[in-house]
Amino acid sequence: HVDLPSANIPPFAKDTGEAFGELAALAKDHIVTVCCQNEGEYQRLGELLTQFVPGARIERALGYVHEGFIWDPPGGQGARALVPYHEILNRFSVRRRRTTLGSARAMDTFLDLQIGDYVVHADHGIAKLSGLTLMKPRALPGADNPAKPKKEQEQDEYLVLEFAGKSKLYVPASQIDLVQKYVGGFKGSPPLSTLGGQRWQGQKDRVAESVKDLASELLRVRAAREHLPGIAFPRDTTWQAEFEAEFPYTETDDQLSALAAIKSDMNKPRPMDRLVCGDVGFGKTELAIRAAFKAAEFGKQVAVLVPTTVLAEQHERTFRARFSGYPFRVEAISRFRDAKETRDVLHDLAKGQVDVIIGTHRLLSQDVRFADLGLVVIDEEQRFGVEHKERLLRLRMTADILTLSATPIPRTLHMSLLGIRDISNLTTPPLDRRAIVTEVLPFNERRVQQAIRRELAREGQVFFVHNRVHDIQSVADRVRALVPEARVIYGHGQMDGDELEGVMLAFIRREADVLVSTTIIESGIDIATANTMLIADADRFGLSELHQLRGRVGRSKHRAYCYLFLPESRSLTDHARKRLAAIEQYSMLGAGFKIAMRDLEIRGAGNILGPEQSGHIAAVGYEMYCQLLEKSVHELNSEEPARKPSSASVEIGLGGIIPKTYIPSDARRLEAYRRIATAASRVELDKARIDMAGAYGEPPRATVRLYLLAELRIACAALAVRTVTIRGSDVIFQTRNAKPLAEKLSTIPPGQSRAIEAKVTILPSKNSDTLADVYFRPPPKYLEPETLLAVLRKRLCEPAQN
Repeated sequence: HVDLPSANIPPFAKDTGEAFGELAALAKDHIVTVCCQNEGEYQRLGELLTQFVPGARIERALGYVHEGFIWDPPGGQGARALVPYHEILNRFSVRRRRTTLGSARAMDTFLDLQIGDYVVHADHGIAKLSGLTLMKPRALPGADNPAKPKKEQEQDEYLVLEFAGKSKLYVPASQIDLVQKYVGGFKGSPPLSTLGGQRWQGQKDRVAESVKDLASELLRVRAAREHLPGIAFPRDTTWQAEFEAEFPYTETDDQLSALAAIKSDMNKPRPMDRLVCGDVGFGKTELAIRAAFKAAEFGKQVAVLVPTTVLAEQHERTFRARFSGYPFRVEAISRFRDAKETRDVLHDLAKGQVDVIIGTHRLLSQDVRFADLGLVVIDEEQRFGVEHKERLLRLRMTADILTLSATPIPRTLHMSLLGIRDISNLTTPPLDRRAIVTEVLPFNERRVQQAIRRELAREGQVFFVHNRVHDIQSVADRVRALVPEARVIYGHGQMDGDELEGVMLAFIRREADVLVSTTIIESGIDIATANTMLIADADRFGLSELHQLRGRVGRSKHRAYCYLFLPESRSLTDHARKRLAAIEQYSMLGAGFKIAMRDLEIRGAGNILGPEQSGHIAAVGYEMYCQLLEKSVHELNSEEPARKPSSASVEIGLGGIIPKTYIPSDARRLEAYRRIATAASRVELDKARIDMAGAYGEPPRATVRLYLLAELRIACAALAVRTVTIRGSDVIFQTRNAKPLAEKLSTIPPGQSRAIEAKVTILPSKNSDTLADVYFRPPPKYLEPETLLAVLRKRLCEPAQN
């Protein structure tokens, strides 16, 4: 055998100054090289070496080392020590970084459509989406139409909407933004509208009238917020940049845009009130840590409010690990601390000696005083009671508030969608993350046994959720009997603080294989090795509660499993059946927002803004209600609402389609159509095109044409064009803004032949006093649809140049 002269590096002290002293002592006998993962760590290491051990012979290098070691050959010549930066600061929860980027497609809409759903058509009312069909587009008027294609016209895809009396409406998929999923909170099915009837318009008018008061209240709240005195934090410093660069993972695009929004809010003199919605494990905590660092560096105190004691402990570890190496003090108060420790921490907090304090609702007690509070981070606000909310409301008046939520309650979601609160969405999953396999099944001891043994075989851990304290010990004994080789422990919220802490630490340290517990594990527990969850009597839990519980597994690259067991001796209620069906259906990554909307659908809309508004929401559907409210706000502000691309109809004998051969799933295809139809600018459309190519490959010709038509519609909507049609030798634009349109059509852009000179005429519209018809007559050969599309795009979509 060969003896290698290597040894582990002894652990460094928790105190940063002492740790660097130990590093300098090591450097007396060894050539010491400290390896940093990134430029931020490299810069910060230089500062710490200068601060604590100036003159010590310690080398710095850029590169990833998972664990450090000492190389001590016989004779002492060439003794070296290779030390990773994270080991000096006792940061061990670092994954190996991948060098390749995974592709992750952001969820485009919270309200995805499925065949069979009840929907709302903006102009015709409530219907049922009965399917998708391929049809030839409507023929253009005029038998001698030179634009009629010579070859067989390709088919387009249409949504089939079924109204009252079995009447059907075929909506082009390119106009899918006119169709929304109906969420209204009816106990049964909503009554379908009559196609062509006046009732729907009457319902919309009544709701529009009723939301005016609400809109004025909304504007009053927003105006009051704008004028509240707050803290204007300074721009990012070098420390902030280094701190962010030390993050050991790659941020998602959503994280970066949410962070930019948070910093923009913090830089303003009014108090921030931002909700960050992101699914479990999507990186909300890191955003809170960066905001806390910004506040602490400016000399302000930060309060982090969490719903459970266990989560307070975990956040304390996470914050301390990230803040190590910086002169900020992080403390936590919870049931796990004795009375003297808590008193000392609160005393130091009042004197301004604690920068970040983490705790449960204990932080809202009267005896908790801050020297200079600047930021409050609230994790899962829906878990706090009414009396806590009132205390939070007082904090909102002065400090910046950052709320994190995976499944916001409908009221919070509603306030955010209406603009009372600012909202950021994290919809892109982190690298390596995989969806959790979710199954609802009758309780079966053999299935429990198989699930636990499979997890143990891959050296993982298991959560078993049983939410009744009185018999939790007997349930743990039953699990032990089923799997004798597993180390089973149990924990619940009524345990003594030290005892519960011991149980949780034993599980975190992998001294146990199965944790039988109540829902104390629901919020934020992050144990990468636990990837199987079994939930007994799953019908007793709420929808967001089940989603939160499920989020405790699948927090690493391993496939995770969640089994929801039905009661052994009880039948299900109708609501419970719907909840379990929803949690099983929405098991994809980023489903938290969808679950929040489904919860709203099941529970009804009455608890959003009180019973007086619930009838209006039921009449027109939640999304239409929000749109009418938004329109009312614009009117009260005397603002012109942004024109939607769907407000312009382009019929030039040409269509576009996403073929089934390209995206086979109907639901995903509808999602892609909606993404294209709702793009309000060229930038958004290009982003949709890049995302689709990343997810499904390069689009076929018919889909490229769909993009080109969408681009033309965006340009037409910006010029207030209602319709584009062909009649005889003319292309007719009906518009409110004739002069700018005529100028663009008359200009021959660079790269377009002078042979495409066209005659442009403006005439009053026969159909309306406020509209004009702009006639565009190019040479006849340019009326062929594909060529005409190229000509119009060149003139309307590109900047005008004479």
